[in-house]
Amino acid sequence: METVEKKKKRSVIKKEKIQAIKDAAKIGPGVAYLKDVPTSPRKMRLVADLIRGVDAFKALSILKFESKHPAAKLEKLLLSAMANWKTNHPDVDLDKAGLFVKEVFVDGGRILKRLRPAPQGRAHRVRKRSNHVTLVVDRMPVEANDKKETKKTAETSAAE
Repeated sequence: METVEKKKKRSVIKKEKIQAIKDAAKIGPGVAYLKDVPTSPRKMRLVADLIRGVDAFKALSILKFESKHPAAKLEKLLLSAMANWKTNHPDVDLDKAGLFVKEVFVDGGRILKRLRPAPQGRAHRVRKRSNHVTLVVDRMPVEANDKKETKKTAETSAAE
């Protein structure tokens, strides 16, 4: 005798699909967004370039001691991304996770256009720029960790 599978309802299939998407999001990286920051994108990119691809805790210390004013906002954003990653991975210790800044990019936001008085009754336009920042934090790939460990062991054995 053949076993007859019972057909699932559409609502059950839809719930399973939603649950699968949620489970997949828990495995992924931690993402944080910062919208409409009243700083020009060029100034923000200078600071963002300092932390791209760097270990997360090292990036925090870089931002803490950076003198440029966008660094404080990026530090707060990095902490938020790390907290988002921790929420998705509650069973993993944050110190042992080996997090790094996978992506950080700055897009231009809205521009406020203002007028400044100029000589002889003219006016010059002042553009007050803003930006949007996206920061992605994830674990180091396993292959990269293995390569670093083998490189370290090779260096120590060569030194001996």
